[in-house]
Amino acid sequence: MRGALRTAAACLLLGSALLFGEAAWMRAKAAVASVLIERSLEATLRDGRPHRPWSWADFHPVARLRVPRLGISRPVLSGATGATLAFGLGRVDGTSGVLAGHRDTWAAFLREVRTGDAVVLEDREGTRCYRVREIRIVPPDDLSVLEERGDRLTFVTCWPFGGVVRARQRLVITCASAAAT
Repeated sequence: MRGALRTAAACLLLGSALLFGEAAWMRAKAAVASVLIERSLEATLRDGRPHRPWSWADFHPVARLRVPRLGISRPVLSGATGATLAFGLGRVDGTSGVLAGHRDTWAAFLREVRTGDAVVLEDREGTRCYRVREIRIVPPDDLSVLEERGDRLTFVTCWPFGGVVRARQRLVITCASAAAT
């Protein structure tokens, strides 16, 4: 009986150590990825050419997004695939101003965005300033959010935040050029 308890305790201890080790490994990889993405973004902003953060990455940073009131600064990556969104906000393919992100990671700050907030986007073409004009909730099949109208910036993420269940709606935040306001 004692031997069985010792074996069970050893198995639980080993399992806990493996889970802790896996979590530490994932955090370390994420920290390294963030540094590499920042470096490649700086290189892209400096010379205007795309720089992948690592040789096998299927994305590259295209811009830096800032929301000054919230102290937010995020890289924007090419594409909005699941793999890309694991590392940051993504620019939806085929658009120049539609950004997507996971509601409870890179896009979690959208919960705090308010109408009138300044939003700054810096890319290889320069720096553009926007103001949040509209915040709305739409069904996931509303593809009008992907339409580009003039100099706008649109954020799309799942709604509601605190994603325990599958999201049935999308949060859409539309920003207009500050020069146009």
